[in-house]
Amino acid sequence: MRTVMGFVVGVLLIMPSGAWAKIGGGDIVFRTAGTANVTFSHDAHVGKLGVKCKECHYGIYTTVEGHRSATMADMQKGKSCGACHNGKKAFAVTAQCDKCHQ
Repeated sequence: MRTVMGFVVGVLLIMPSGAWAKIGGGDIVFRTAGTANVTFSHDAHVGKLGVKCKECHYGIYTTVEGHRSATMADMQKGKSCGACHNGKKAFAVTAQCDKCHQ
């Protein structure tokens, strides 16, 4: 019994902790004044596109609670969504407004 418990503990210690983490984080709705809201899909970014969590967390974004709002001007300067949606890495925040504002 002691050997089995030792094995289980050993396996748990060497497994990456991310193995138990939920991939993604669901959809996040950003309420915007004067235009349609923006729904950010973790599934689309993490699941379908393969963006790694650390590419956004904890640099560009922190958590929902710690996130500060960003204006379109901020994004055009490479902040928030504009860090990737710059027309080079992903479609530009200035292109096809309805892709985000739905």
